Amino acid sequence: MDRRTFVRRTAAGGVGLLAPSLAGAAPAGVPAAGRRDAPGPDPLPPLARLTKPLAIAMWDFSWILRHHRYGEFADWARVLDELAERGYDAIRLDVMPQYVAADSDGTVTEEYRSVRDGWAPVKWGNYYTMSFRPREALLEFLPLCRRYGMRVALSSWFTNHHTGPRGIFTEPGGALRAWTETLEFLQRHGLLDDNVVYVDLLNEFPRYHGYDWFKRELDARGDVRQFRLNNPEAFIPEGLDMTAGGGLNALQQRFARDFADDLLRQIAARFPGLPYHMSVTYTTPLASVDLARYGTLDYHLWFTAAADIPHWRTLASLDQSQDNRPAFRELLTFWEAHKPAMTRWMADAIARVAAAARARGIPCGNTEGWGPVGWMDHPDLSWDWVKEAGDIAVDLAKRHPEYRYLCTSNFTHPQFRGIWDDVAWHRRLTARIRA
Repeated sequence: MDRRTFVRRTAAGGVGLLAPSLAGAAPAGVPAAGRRDAPGPDPLPPLARLTKPLAIAMWDFSWILRHHRYGEFADWARVLDELAERGYDAIRLDVMPQYVAADSDGTVTEEYRSVRDGWAPVKWGNYYTMSFRPREALLEFLPLCRRYGMRVALSSWFTNHHTGPRGIFTEPGGALRAWTETLEFLQRHGLLDDNVVYVDLLNEFPRYHGYDWFKRELDARGDVRQFRLNNPEAFIPEGLDMTAGGGLNALQQRFARDFADDLLRQIAARFPGLPYHMSVTYTTPLASVDLARYGTLDYHLWFTAAADIPHWRTLASLDQSQDNRPAFRELLTFWEAHKPAMTRWMADAIARVAAAARARGIPCGNTEGWGPVGWMDHPDLSWDWVKEAGDIAVDLAKRHPEYRYLCTSNFTHPQFRGIWDDVAWHRRLTARIRA
């Protein structure tokens, strides 16, 4: 009897209904995350009352854009089974609200075409031109997550994915309407349930998402004098301190805070009971983030922010015409020489995130970290330093009880074979996270 058949029969018999991060060790033969095939309400508490942290995988939009017969996500059940085998018990998932919702003209589209225009290496998303059906996908995938013991954090990069013009990206209320209609869709189908741990409305706010209306308005406030001339009716307080904060002036920071406050307030009022927030990257200073309406804080940290690690960007993009070995040797030499100082930086950064969450009385976590932002499989490269970064950072985060969900790296996807195939490394780190 193969492992998957055995586990399914075990779960169907009523064993392993609680994820071990919340209920102790899994019975023999059951994946570390546990299964919940049995009907009835999920007994697990919401995020703020978890008794043990979640080992969370960031699955962005690859789960749907690589779901075809040649893709690594071709068989969702198999990949979820393998994720559970590696000890994960949660997924942060791009549910593509910008495509689930109707467009600005009221048209609901069931299938989209995502067009690739080249063969450059792709870390996330599709490497073939393909079609995807987001509504249908959610109806199939989210119940599978429950079955395989995976809690779900709903998220969105709100990007276009080369699907052509769509009004919701430039609509003033596009993000609010997209999430409202998506959460209503999930609610109608019984999927906005207690398997959802939180909702991340815009990935790495305010910069790194695809909501074009917001980014256009943010950029328009970059020159305060010109903005005042272009918008004579706009209220702009006199004497603003225009000291840059995370690359944004004071007017831009105020606009971002007001936008976030309004979006979080309206969504929470319409769908109460869930923690809402917007994930943030280290490029946005914590002091500039108004956490008043945040139900959790997902603050992304990488060692590449601690020091200028040489060549990691060029190596991550893999120019196939170059010999990458000398650059990689230089990177590893730098990593070994500066690791103590970078570890101190990471320890301080994690402590500040924990302190901010503690002051607000909310849990925090990190779904994207810890070595580089991007990396790739290649015969001349290695994942060892990426895995070591995860080892170091997970231990640092575990010093702080405010951290209730943690990733092992950015790369918990089956397309990153060099790290995905190291099952022992994943199990070692996820065991620490869930301890």
